Amino acid sequence: MNTHKNNKPRSSDWRQVVQRLLKAEMSKRGTKYQDLSDRLLNIGVDQSADNLRNKINKGIMGADLLLQIMYVLNMRRIERDDIVEMFVDMGCQLDGN
Repeated sequence: MNTHKNNKPRSSDWRQVVQRLLKAEMSKRGTKYQDLSDRLLNIGVDQSADNLRNKINKGIMGADLLLQIMYVLNMRRIERDDIVEMFVDMGCQLDGN
C-alpha cells in the first residue's frame, strides 16, 4: 500500500502493478510458473519457473521479457483504465489525462 504523503506512485508501486497484472493474467488462464517457462521455451526464451516466479513476484523484468510473457499468455492488451484502477486500489493518484 502506498503510504507516502502526496500519494504519487513510486517505482515500487509500478512494480506492484506489473506483479498484479501478470499474476491476474496467469490466474485467468490457469497458468503455473512451469507452464509459463515451457511456453517461453517454445519461442526460444529460456527462463526457469523459479526465475519467473522471482521476477514476477518482484515486478522487475526487462520490457522484452514482459512482452514475451504477454505473447505466450495470449494477452490482447493492457488497458490504461485497468492500470489506473490498480493504482487507485493501492491508494495512489496518477496525474495526467
